[in-house]
Amino acid sequence: MSTIEMAGQKKLVLITGRAYPELAEQVAAELGAELVPTDARTFANGELYARFDESVRGSDAFVIQSHTFPINEWLMEQLIMVDALKRASAKRITVVAPFYPYSRQDKKGRGREPISARLIADLFKAAGADRIMSVDLHAPQIQGFFDGPVDHLFAMPVLLEHFRKTIARDDLTVVSPDMGRVRVADVWSDRLDAPLAIIHKRRDPLVPNQVSVHEIVGTVKDRWCVVVDDMIDTGGTIAKAAEALKANGARGVTIACTHAIFSGRAIEHLSQEFIDQVVVTDTLPVPPEKRFDKLTVLSIAPLLAKAIHEVFEDGSVTSMFEGAA
Repeated sequence: MSTIEMAGQKKLVLITGRAYPELAEQVAAELGAELVPTDARTFANGELYARFDESVRGSDAFVIQSHTFPINEWLMEQLIMVDALKRASAKRITVVAPFYPYSRQDKKGRGREPISARLIADLFKAAGADRIMSVDLHAPQIQGFFDGPVDHLFAMPVLLEHFRKTIARDDLTVVSPDMGRVRVADVWSDRLDAPLAIIHKRRDPLVPNQVSVHEIVGTVKDRWCVVVDDMIDTGGTIAKAAEALKANGARGVTIACTHAIFSGRAIEHLSQEFIDQVVVTDTLPVPPEKRFDKLTVLSIAPLLAKAIHEVFEDGSVTSMFEGAA
């Protein structure tokens, strides 16, 4: 009887790529588990190789990879690890991508453009993934690109907990930096019991990473503004939003963001005088050279660990975020 019971036990396996092993180690520590020792290499010609140093047969495997620079290399490494798990007879394979790669290319804005976010989902499926887990997708419809379960996690509880402790004030206004973030910002305004303002902006489709801020809908004069966004890439968009808020009389501006991509001149943009605070999570690595005095980095590992635990135990991930979005 004991042999049958042992055979029926589920086995949790945590695997990480080389993009951001520190995050995976934190997740493993939260779960009281260990990462599977992995031989991951890059050959002289740039090809990647991965082999697990212990059996993963029949396991519930979670492959954690943060898609930071160079994003294509880390994406390929994760695909190869998923393929290796499939061929090693893992029972279920979950791709844990805290920052979903190519998420901004979720639709065709003009003719002859790709829908790269859909392509990424197809690649994960072809490699052998049964499930995808990600945090704050740039567009909710990406969940429908993957033919299988998608656990869409929200960083809002992590960020809100920080703000409730640090900026509890009566003159708070939540600001959506564009029309696409209004729904999320509206939930923030409810949670913080603060009014909502919206920045109307126009982007030139032929010029990437440049935005012209036009007008602000809502009252920001003499108020402390919390600008809520899902990602900061070069920081130009968010800096112009903050500048417009200060020009319209805002007392202070705090930026709240999930994914700190921080490309190019991002640190220079975010360090300007019209931004008072920047609060992000560590879904992507934020190395010392990308840190600055106004920056606060919050850990996303407890959230990921809890979601992984719920999936492994066949619990409810949705219940973690009831009313969050």
